[in-house]
Amino acid sequence: MTKIPIKLQDLRRKIYTKAKTEPEWRFWGIYVHVCKIETLEEAYKLTKKSNGAPGIDEVTFESIEAMGVRKYLQRIRHELITKTYNPNRNRRKEIPKSGGKFRKLNIPCIRDRIVQSALKLIIEPIFESDFQDGSYGYRPKRKAHEAVNRVAKAAIKGKTKCIDVDLKSYFDNVRHHILMEKIARRINDKEIMHLIKLILKVGGKRGIAQGSPISPLLSNIYLNEVDKMLEKAKEVTREGKYQRVEYARWADDIVILISGHQKWEWLEKLVYKRLQEELVKLEVSVNEEKTKAINLKKGETFNFLGFDFRERITKQGKWSV
Repeated sequence: MTKIPIKLQDLRRKIYTKAKTEPEWRFWGIYVHVCKIETLEEAYKLTKKSNGAPGIDEVTFESIEAMGVRKYLQRIRHELITKTYNPNRNRRKEIPKSGGKFRKLNIPCIRDRIVQSALKLIIEPIFESDFQDGSYGYRPKRKAHEAVNRVAKAAIKGKTKCIDVDLKSYFDNVRHHILMEKIARRINDKEIMHLIKLILKVGGKRGIAQGSPISPLLSNIYLNEVDKMLEKAKEVTREGKYQRVEYARWADDIVILISGHQKWEWLEKLVYKRLQEELVKLEVSVNEEKTKAINLKKGETFNFLGFDFRERITKQGKWSV
């Protein structure tokens, strides 16, 4: 695992602490940190670690290192400081999916990946302070197996009704103006906002380019209000230490678990209704064909992050998943 330099780590920690203690604070004067050579050097390390094919300019890591990494980064820094930076078009690539379908990736040039990674290093702590416990996808120190365990524990504790949510072409349908409004709630820095707009415009008039370093963070910002709604649903239905609702989200993959007790039959419809209300605000829709209501007690199954969840009885005669 790449270790972030102490100075940059301290800066990120200070930003996170400020954001956590003052949830209404709008950050300004942070663009200068994106432009620092130390930030760009760390961004280069992260970009190289992720590897990936070159973009449309065909520039490779080998050619950058032949030129000199510091020299290359100083050129990027100059463009950022003088406001002459403009990202290149993304290189498009299709990855085969099951069912004969393809996942569209938009691969930025290494130069643009470095800039996006530098931007992410500075603004990520702000939004991390706002993100909810049920959100796991592409977040620091959060793993897929933790999300899977959260779902399994909830099912074992009696939340046997599940809404397996599929969002319709989520990444392609993110509205830039809505996303920018959400970002502006926490950032009051014209240069940062302009840089984000430049990055978004490369992918078209709407949508977030899958395959870019910044896209997972932006997608989590966009869906954070959905997470907040689900957290609230957990709290308002709590009875002492007993929770009637649980959820886990990995990017656009959402699973909501609800108590299987007859007393809470109404809750499934209400939570789904509230989910749709939040998604309407985002101009995102549920794929009705793929979204399923599952009852584990009836032998039905669902898949989350590559794991199939179903009812089973252990050798000790206990109910498990």
